[in-house]
Amino acid sequence: MKKRIKIWFHSGSDSNIREISIHKLGLFFFILLALGTGGSLCYLGYDYYHLKAISFNNSTLTQNIDFQRNEIQSQRGQIQAFAKNIEVLKRRVDNLSKLEGRVRLIADIQKTGNSSGLIGIGGIPGNELYPDIPLEARHNSLIREMHQQVKQTNLAAKQQVLNFEDLIGQLEKKRNLLASTPSIKPVDGWITSKFGYRKSPFTGKRTFHSGLDISNKVGTKIITTANGKVSYAAPKIHFGNLVIIDHGYGRTTKYGHLQKILVKRGQKVKRGEVIALLGNTGKSTGPHVHYEVRINGAPANPLKYILN
Repeated sequence: MKKRIKIWFHSGSDSNIREISIHKLGLFFFILLALGTGGSLCYLGYDYYHLKAISFNNSTLTQNIDFQRNEIQSQRGQIQAFAKNIEVLKRRVDNLSKLEGRVRLIADIQKTGNSSGLIGIGGIPGNELYPDIPLEARHNSLIREMHQQVKQTNLAAKQQVLNFEDLIGQLEKKRNLLASTPSIKPVDGWITSKFGYRKSPFTGKRTFHSGLDISNKVGTKIITTANGKVSYAAPKIHFGNLVIIDHGYGRTTKYGHLQKILVKRGQKVKRGEVIALLGNTGKSTGPHVHYEVRINGAPANPLKYILN
């Protein structure tokens, strides 16, 4: 006979005690069911909490990934901008080098310094700047390459500065040389005797005429044909009143037979400045100026130094 369990309990306010008889096996299954249900609910609660935690962690991870992706995009954009700036700087240095070359060509000035140094500096390949390339794949080497190009471009720019300083110095020398080179007529008039051998108007013999005789009326203004400093301004035998101007670089000019000298020894003069008045002093057959150009002491044909 199966065992049963009797349970007594009060029903409400009634003082009567009631009795319930439950089979022992049924009670066991009921307890098992209650325990299983409680355990399942606890497991489901734990699993739900665990899933919520994973979901929160995934959300945080996703935010971090998005942030890092944006950071990578920003860094890639900065690298692209940096690369473009490098290319702009390289083009500017290269343009300056080309400008220097053109100026030297026009002025006929040879380069004495080194080149700008841009030869051999390549560009940054555009495919290395694509945003889809993993940053870690090329980031370090690309940054090193860009820094190297910045260093080379900086050295090239410094060399270009030295080249321009050299060019400016040579242009200054050339400008001074050109300013000190006779290039205009000392006076308007008629050329009555050219440079070279001629029959002397005084002896009738063949003699060498070391200058150019230009005739005009007495008192016509005489101008200096280049920048320089007066080294002589006084009467001299055969030449009458004579002015000699030292232009530097081995160049001198002489102006003879003057009526009046308007400059003093040691005075600096500029091309086109009036230095005397045309006359007929000294050994002369008529009003004129005897004009000489000497290079390192040797007489040169003045017609080669008259461009106007």
